[in-house]
Amino acid sequence: MRTVRGPADHVVVVGAGLSGLACALHLLGAGRRVTLVERDSGPGGRAGRLRLGGYAVDTGPTVLTMPHLADEAFAAVGDSLARRVELTALHPAYRAAFADGTSLDVHTDGEAMEAEVRRFAGPAEAAGYRRLRDWLERLYRAQMRRFIDTNFDSPLQLLHPDLTRLAALGGFGRLDARIGRFLSDPRLRRVFSFQALYAGVAPARALAAYAVIAYMDTVAGVWFPRGGMHALPRAMADAAADAGAELRYSAEVRSLEQRAGRVRAVHLSTGERIDCDAVVLTCELSTAHGLLGRAPRRPVGLRQSPSAVVLHAGTDRTWPGLAHHTLSFGTAWERTFDELTRTGDLMSDPSLLITRPTAHDASLAPPGRHLHYVLAPCPNTDVGPSAAAWRDLGPRYRDSLVAELERRGLTGFAESVEEEQLVTPLDWTAQGHAAGSPFSVSHTFAQTGPFRPRNLVRGLDNVVLAGCGTTPGVGVPTVLISGKLAAARVTGGPPGARRRVPLGRPAAVSVPSAPSPAGADDPS
Repeated sequence: MRTVRGPADHVVVVGAGLSGLACALHLLGAGRRVTLVERDSGPGGRAGRLRLGGYAVDTGPTVLTMPHLADEAFAAVGDSLARRVELTALHPAYRAAFADGTSLDVHTDGEAMEAEVRRFAGPAEAAGYRRLRDWLERLYRAQMRRFIDTNFDSPLQLLHPDLTRLAALGGFGRLDARIGRFLSDPRLRRVFSFQALYAGVAPARALAAYAVIAYMDTVAGVWFPRGGMHALPRAMADAAADAGAELRYSAEVRSLEQRAGRVRAVHLSTGERIDCDAVVLTCELSTAHGLLGRAPRRPVGLRQSPSAVVLHAGTDRTWPGLAHHTLSFGTAWERTFDELTRTGDLMSDPSLLITRPTAHDASLAPPGRHLHYVLAPCPNTDVGPSAAAWRDLGPRYRDSLVAELERRGLTGFAESVEEEQLVTPLDWTAQGHAAGSPFSVSHTFAQTGPFRPRNLVRGLDNVVLAGCGTTPGVGVPTVLISGKLAAARVTGGPPGARRRVPLGRPAAVSVPSAPSPAGADDPS
């Protein structure tokens, strides 16, 4: 594995998102001195916190899977996730609601899910689910150690027996078709293939290997941190500070001082200069390239993932049909992905993610109130409406989204809203996200594994990249791995990829399954 050259005793990590915090903890555990600089007033990055009146809103991801990856970062400094964050295992992980009025609770426990599939679609589909679950577990084992949790220096590293295993499992076929080998019910197939949207690719065109995301969502387990998802980066920042890191908030990087093939110092917008031996850039990939004054040459430009419109709504009521996470599917499916990735049209029959964090933490809202997060995928600004177009489009789309929620059973939603914030590609663009997408570079074959933007910078001996724009990719588990891999580039130590790959709930993480707070009406 290639590493940075020369001294690397003092490392400046730019960005206090999940990847930067994971990197800082792994560096601290290896005995490095770490200064972490963040342009915002606190940690979190995409996993930030917004206050709307008395509501505490997570601005980024709402689904936590694979918490043992966060625990690895805490363990690097002798700490633990369980000591810092109270996690609740979600049962069900999701509720899937379909346009025909049926619904399915998605359990990560195999026996519970098999029984639910049997109730929902009959014994043949239940047997297919069991075969699918076994395939997902084997697919995960074939990929995690060799292709996800590893630093690539060359595509030749793919030439390994694990590649043969992955091919034998059908990993290079198409996701939708592969899921169809196990399940014939189109509703069930959606439950195990919608995750391709996280990778920025339609299920009909995505590699079957991306079913590893479905493994994380539907097999390994889904958790909720008390205090919301922002509790995780906040706890990681506290652990880093306790381990000796210098955390500098409201500190935007203006430039990097380069000399003789190395970055010698980081210059802040305040005029301050911070000497360093090495730098880890976890900011948006385009921002990192701007600071470096260079971008790697690629035969074809980078393709960004679809974007999303998010409505944060503090309400005076909730609805009994909602679980903590509810997937509300429209009738359309293939057309939806064409609209998102090809034609650039807004979804004519949207599929939505509705998250209700107050189902398990009432303290996120005023007494008797509820918090709802509604995510509607939309085209990015490269293929869909421009960022500027969303100034007028946003309010109209918000109204159509609310009307759609009411049609789907959330009667009275419009009049229930007391506080709200709408986030559109205009806002993502203002935050510096390329093509107005918070999901960064999509996971096409040419942008995956060793073909994804690498975390070492050609021509500079002491710069490493981390975050969702580089390896291994988009999502909470992968950005935590990204921070670990970046630290390994600095320290030369193993990134942890060669340890046994755990399946299911990691024993190292305390994950009590707590009931809903008293008075909560979540039937799950």
